[in-house]
Amino acid sequence: MMDILDSIVKFFQEGGAFMYPVLFAFAIGGAIALERYIKLTYVRHVNRRIWNRVQPTLASGGFEEARSMIDDDTTEISSVLRIGLENQGMHRRREDIELAMEDNLRDIVPHLEKRTPYVALFSNISTLLGLLGTIMGLIEAFTAVANANPSEKADLLSASISVAMNTTAFGLMSGITLLIMHTILTSKTVEIIDSLERVSVKTLKIITDFAHHNVAVSNV
Repeated sequence: MMDILDSIVKFFQEGGAFMYPVLFAFAIGGAIALERYIKLTYVRHVNRRIWNRVQPTLASGGFEEARSMIDDDTTEISSVLRIGLENQGMHRRREDIELAMEDNLRDIVPHLEKRTPYVALFSNISTLLGLLGTIMGLIEAFTAVANANPSEKADLLSASISVAMNTTAFGLMSGITLLIMHTILTSKTVEIIDSLERVSVKTLKIITDFAHHNVAVSNV
């Protein structure tokens, strides 16, 4: 274990000054990714819990009771349900209710995607900083070789290039890791949006079915 840690420390120290900006970019991107992952996991869990609680009430036609259950709730799914139920109470057409719920979903999406693009941004920054560190290291290496003893030039050049490549390797490792995190976050966000769209469709169907039933009963 100590040998691995020593190798990591040595690798980092030999990489030069550009290892620190790469590490800084990776740390910021990782912190954003962690915050987003926790937030999205919480949103998915809460949405599922609220829907499981409200859905039976909706299915039985208890719209007023369903409204009271989500009245003070600020979660994404409650916002979608609230829009549908408020418009249902105004006896609007199906198309009007559907449009209102779609507009609400479009407002929710940016909140779910908030800060996620920064993870991809810092992934690119980490990779590019690693490449820049290598270029700067090679420039220093060739400058040093130009002024070195001819018999030492080959060994000095190979050693300098080896060290310069450390920043590229670290930049790529950081960038790839952040890119994987970004993909996971994007997948979770799409999953939540899809679940909200399904809730919207199911709620609209329940509201429409009860409206048609009431019309049929009143015509009897």
